[in-house]
Amino acid sequence: MKKLIAIILSIAFVCCMFTACGKTPTDGKKTYKIGICNFVDDASLNQICDNIKATFAAAETDEVKFEVLYDNCNTDSNVMSQIIANFIASGVDLMIGIATPVAMQMQAATEDNKIPVVFAAVSDPVACDVVDTLEVPGANITGTSDYLDTNAIMNLIFAQNPSAKKIGLLYDLGQDSSTTSIAAAKEYLNKKGVEIIEKTGTNVPEIELAADALIAANVDAIFTPSDNTVMTAELSIYEKLAAAKIPHYAGADSFALNGAFCGYGVDYANLGVETAKMAIDILTNGKDVSKYPVKTFDNGTATVNTDICEILGINYEDIVTAFTPYCTKVQSIKTAESFN
Repeated sequence: MKKLIAIILSIAFVCCMFTACGKTPTDGKKTYKIGICNFVDDASLNQICDNIKATFAAAETDEVKFEVLYDNCNTDSNVMSQIIANFIASGVDLMIGIATPVAMQMQAATEDNKIPVVFAAVSDPVACDVVDTLEVPGANITGTSDYLDTNAIMNLIFAQNPSAKKIGLLYDLGQDSSTTSIAAAKEYLNKKGVEIIEKTGTNVPEIELAADALIAANVDAIFTPSDNTVMTAELSIYEKLAAAKIPHYAGADSFALNGAFCGYGVDYANLGVETAKMAIDILTNGKDVSKYPVKTFDNGTATVNTDICEILGINYEDIVTAFTPYCTKVQSIKTAESFN
């Protein structure tokens, strides 16, 4: 009986080896298991996820394989907790959290087990206590930041309309990614002596009502940071904003894709690629996550929706001329639900 138990334990140990961190199964490939959790189904975050997956697939060799587990919590914190618990139970070698809430929850869940975490699109990882500093994160977490230069967007607003006197701020109070940008926008506008109209919402219906209130207030333009709640609602509000002749400026090109007048910020496709590259480097080269600097990007690209230009009666070429001094690049886009 003792011999039988010993044999069973030996078999179990061998099976565990095949599913553990970076182990080599019978096909000869060293396999790494990665758990990716997306915060919500929207054009920006989906673009990040698609490029992360594609980069992992392209990095596979005859010696290395990446097994990707993917899930989407759709803003539900309880579902998010369960997804992360499932990743841990599945023995993932590394987790990737898309957006600030996921990064924060993954960080909390891995304090004891020290599973490496790489985040994507966390706007201010220091302010929300995800890392100690951008240069030296200090724990088992690092990643990519989509930090937004709010003053640059404000410059675009007044480059297009120098006589603007009333600016609307549309965002979700519960989004950590919005806090810093909204504070910066208020500081800029207060210095300029411009009236600020603030409206917020925590879901699509509330954002629709907030947009209606800004239209009723007759604002000259609306600013939204890289706010996932408003991003999810953009397809529901862009037509009424355009019909009211109110240009909507926001902190990502996906807003412009979904009907905002202008999206200004990082290239989310590239951000996804760089996030995956960081994860691959940590897994295959044994890099110390706590000393792996957070990656930031030049966010000087203004993406202008030419369909909305037409409705607003604005000439696209005039916009390119007005925006060029404040951007590294101005590009056009047409309204669509998702990126090709």
